[in-house]
Amino acid sequence: MKRLLVLLFVPLALDGCGRGDATVRTSDEPVSVRVASVRVEKVSLPVTATGTLGLKEEVALSFKVGGVVARILVDEGQGVRAGQTLAALDLGEIDPGVARARSAAEKAERDLARARRLHADSVATLEQVQDAETVRDVALAELQGVAFNRRHAEIVAPASGVVLRRQAEPGELVKAGDPILVFGSHARGQVVRVGLADRDAVRIRRGDPARVWFDALPGRQWTGRVSQVAAVADPATGTFEVEIALPDATTLASGLVGSVEIRPTAEHPVALVPVEAVLEADGVHGTVYTIDDGGRAARRRVTLAFLSGDRIAIAAGLEGVRRVVTDGAAYLDDGDSAEVRP
Repeated sequence: MKRLLVLLFVPLALDGCGRGDATVRTSDEPVSVRVASVRVEKVSLPVTATGTLGLKEEVALSFKVGGVVARILVDEGQGVRAGQTLAALDLGEIDPGVARARSAAEKAERDLARARRLHADSVATLEQVQDAETVRDVALAELQGVAFNRRHAEIVAPASGVVLRRQAEPGELVKAGDPILVFGSHARGQVVRVGLADRDAVRIRRGDPARVWFDALPGRQWTGRVSQVAAVADPATGTFEVEIALPDATTLASGLVGSVEIRPTAEHPVALVPVEAVLEADGVHGTVYTIDDGGRAARRRVTLAFLSGDRIAIAAGLEGVRRVVTDGAAYLDDGDSAEVRP
């Protein structure tokens, strides 16, 4: 199939192109014209949109507990390795809590050991031993909880990647869960995210090929495939988010704005006519002439879809039409007599 280009604009110069050797005539003289067949083919109608480049995996990193930020060890745009410490809280309040919990757990262990010895000497009851075991278990659980919080008083990189945003500074008092850093992982590469209207989103499938151009990098093109299609629309915009994976864009900066052309694999029948058959092209509309069985010209307003080589795909307006005028169309009016020449 010929390479398809989205039809953004068809020049008005089409009105006079390829009109052959039509000559001046009298009002009752038939116009000499040539015609071409309307070709119906199944083609993939491209979907165009504008999107933003970003890492597939982007996550906001935060502390498990609140406190005062002691250190932020990275800046925006800095690359980091997996396990690297990125930020930490002041431990002046957290470490004493860990010490108290550890002391309580140690005391509970000693109390349980004493209760078991006394029970062996028939001094303590079985119920007292079981109560000591419960106290020991609760103390160990408390120690595990505060130790977990202590470990998460530091933020470490979950994988190798880059710091996309820094949202706090040393000395700030933050709550548990407040975003401190936005981290992007290189593990799953870069994607372009676009929002599509429902009529376009239903035509897109995972694996559909796509091409991307970035205004900041003129003259270059990236190819990729649709990697994800949202199952529900964004409640704020009413659009469906679609992601296009770009395996060759790993070195590009997140946030670049690009133009996207997606080629759905699902094909639809469209009418194709020669470019020279279209007159008065204006945006997505144009005019063509057909010749009826009585040899009269009929003017038709059509909706243009896209260019396909030397032909134009017509989205609407040619229903039931088998031939359109090419040479001589510029000299026709609706209802004129026409003579079709070979």
